Amino acid sequence: MTVTLRVVLDQLVTPTSRDLAEASSSLAQALVDTAPRGCDVAAIVPSPGLADDSGISGLSGETRLSMRRRELAASWQLGVAPGIGRGLIHSPTSLAPLVRHDRVNETHQIVVTLWDLRAWETPDELPKAEVLAQRALLSRVGKHADAVVVPTHAMAERLAEVAKAKLVSKVRVIGGAPVIGFRVPSDAVGRLRALDLPTSFLIVAGGSVASDGLAAAFAGVSAAGWTGDVVVIDVPEGEEPAVADIASAAGISEARVHARGSLDQWDRAAVLSHGAVFIAPSTRTDWPWRAVDALAVGVPIVAADTAVHREVLADAAVYAEADELGGAVARALGEDAERLRVLAGDRAKGFAWQSCADRVWALHAEL
Repeated sequence: MTVTLRVVLDQLVTPTSRDLAEASSSLAQALVDTAPRGCDVAAIVPSPGLADDSGISGLSGETRLSMRRRELAASWQLGVAPGIGRGLIHSPTSLAPLVRHDRVNETHQIVVTLWDLRAWETPDELPKAEVLAQRALLSRVGKHADAVVVPTHAMAERLAEVAKAKLVSKVRVIGGAPVIGFRVPSDAVGRLRALDLPTSFLIVAGGSVASDGLAAAFAGVSAAGWTGDVVVIDVPEGEEPAVADIASAAGISEARVHARGSLDQWDRAAVLSHGAVFIAPSTRTDWPWRAVDALAVGVPIVAADTAVHREVLADAAVYAEADELGGAVARALGEDAERLRVLAGDRAKGFAWQSCADRVWALHAEL
């Protein structure tokens, strides 16, 4: 008898985040590739279903629901999940059919994943409706999920501060990784040219909200005495002028700041690989997507001294308090540069979706 693990892949049909889409795709492929004997992997997707070029090979089937993602999310948040059926369900995000079920007698499991806690840490930076929805979701997770995956022990500890004990007992830690195949492309210089970027710069990721830490990053750049360009990626559409204003307040002219949005994996790898230093200034307990990408291409990293960064980056970064990054940037540009490149490459070996998939399979076997 074959045991099927069905993975919720809404992000591959209607993506709301490039990071979540890449994580969903990479984990699903890794689950297929590492499936134990007698097990296979299928998809649960909203209408209109997975495209032929979804990038995942080896799925045994597809539960295609009649609703589009927006309607599906609203339905699942209310606990209405028609057409799902029973079995093992794993969601690489927080969206899952969280309904009352009997794990023992019905052999029905539901596991969800939380990548950030912004609705609790920085609620003023999100629309009120989103905050309320996320908090209501956590309540349903506590009642109906069989396990909750978070990417770091630091997030597990932070979740324990905002969630009920019943949910905390369900938490398991399984990290993330760069998208499968993430590497510096052979046409990296051409990609920089197409993005209208120079070939040497400091790099940071984020937008204008305070918790992204751009003000601290720009202040650190100025304090380090860097007079070159600064590239900012993952800037939400429309926030480019605000990013320029933040840089200007730190003494960095608009001409030196290059704000770009969310980049595909090849453009992202090209940009990161040409960064003299990657700065990770945020103090939220989110999974640090870009810092892990920076590890993969061997970029020296300067990070705000947080439990998340210490856990994920270990010795492959120079740490400083968020408002005192200048000295750390100077060190990463100078005396520590080569050491950090070597350590980044070593640390990157610890992040792979195949090992994450092995732990997901083990989690479902445990349940």
